[in-house]
Amino acid sequence: MYVLHNGRLVAQQAFNLTLPNRGLYFNDGFFETMIWASDGIRYGVHHLARMQQAAAVLGLDLPAPLRDLASLTALLSQLITASALVQARVRLQVWRSGSGLYTPETDTADYVVTAQPFAPTSGSAAQADFAQTVRTQPSAWAFCKGPNALMYVLAGQERQRRGLDELLLLDPAGHVAEAGAAAIFWLRDGHLYTPALATGCVGGVRRAHLLAVAQAHGLPCLEGFYQPRALLEAEAAFTANVATLRPLTHVAGVALDSEQHTLLQALQSWEAS
Repeated sequence: MYVLHNGRLVAQQAFNLTLPNRGLYFNDGFFETMIWASDGIRYGVHHLARMQQAAAVLGLDLPAPLRDLASLTALLSQLITASALVQARVRLQVWRSGSGLYTPETDTADYVVTAQPFAPTSGSAAQADFAQTVRTQPSAWAFCKGPNALMYVLAGQERQRRGLDELLLLDPAGHVAEAGAAAIFWLRDGHLYTPALATGCVGGVRRAHLLAVAQAHGLPCLEGFYQPRALLEAEAAFTANVATLRPLTHVAGVALDSEQHTLLQALQSWEAS
């Protein structure tokens, strides 16, 4: 297996990060998790948009191969081909170059890309409950992946302790925000609901794609601030990320008929077409 470091293919076992490293020292950067399938990046347009937004907010100059979709696709293709993969989960880690303490010395960025085999899953039905120990942290950078990573680590620990399939995070005001590693959606009265980005949830690429697909097919979509009771009164609910869409059968003990809901089935069909 190989990694791509600043555009150069390196055998994985021979790769080393040099110090100082601002990503390691200060979490000064972001990452993207992408799915490579059918010789391209799934939801590539949405990934690129989030990368560009993250770079702007964090004050980073994206390296040339990361600035447009054609260049990014060509870059990842090198790694996919060298690693003899057909479908892959790809992780792009971007961090600020140079050293310094909290105040950076440069806006230039370094990056590393890794890939591993990916097998699509249909998303088994899941039981969920609301987090008790962790809440989101709304900020100008909460939409991107990386700066708030510890919050999701703690959420994963709580989910594991409680034996849940999904843990649902609330914002500081108690509104529904997201799942531990996915966006949350629900259906009621012919409308699709999802929390607003201002709740501090990640601006998920699958979230953006699903909203675009739903709107294109005339399904009204509402983004807002919702108390947990709104989700508990839903007809169906599901989580979604780049890897899978997962219907929820129970939320905080309330049963939902998500898997059989006709609108959810239609949404999945629209997305697949």
